[in-house]
Amino acid sequence: MLITDLRTIFERDPAARNWLEVLFCYPGLQALIFHRLAHWLYKIGIPFIPRFISHLSRFFTGIEIHPGALIGQGVFIDHGMGVVIGETAIVGDYALIYQGVTLGGTGKESGKRHPTLGSHVVVGAGAKVLGNIQIGDRVRIGAGSVVLRDVPSNTTVVGIPGRVTRQNNLNSNALDHDKVRDVEAEVIRALFERVKSLEKQFEQLEQSSFSATELGDEPTDKPKSNNSDGMIEDFLDGAGI
Repeated sequence: MLITDLRTIFERDPAARNWLEVLFCYPGLQALIFHRLAHWLYKIGIPFIPRFISHLSRFFTGIEIHPGALIGQGVFIDHGMGVVIGETAIVGDYALIYQGVTLGGTGKESGKRHPTLGSHVVVGAGAKVLGNIQIGDRVRIGAGSVVLRDVPSNTTVVGIPGRVTRQNNLNSNALDHDKVRDVEAEVIRALFERVKSLEKQFEQLEQSSFSATELGDEPTDKPKSNNSDGMIEDFLDGAGI
């Protein structure tokens, strides 16, 4: 497993120069080494020591993995500071986990209470995957998302709460974070366009009603348009980013 983990890091991280640097300077790999020892002791029923190893690992790496968690081969925890993986969590082979990720529970229920991740899953920085839910294979979870429901395979999930935005990840690069859709902005844009359409219809009805009257008074001046439309457009377009 150590050889597979090293190979995965060299494949996914262009900053990896040599195996010595990776072995001593990559906290994600070190946390996995600690965890595999703690998990083996945990499975054979050794008390206290597995949790103490996990505690030491958190102190040295900033990554907390409960000894009971099941971690597959080829898993890459990139940077890793603030990552928390709960006791009954299962992480499939070749998953990619960024810093600040939580694979946690939602309450004090017993039994399986943490998520199960399939193989080749990518979890973006700061994402929270909570509860006994199933994340399918080749799923991409956008940075900062909060996932509370099962996610089918080959999809992309973003937002709070997480929503599926793409139905086919088979040909996508796992590191193409800039190609993740902004679903909330798309919905706001659709509502904005609908409001503009309704305003246009209202203006047409208002003009027709004035033309139908025989009053000599000039219609009252319409309020001048302000810059709110521009502000909304800037927001929807990423405020110039």
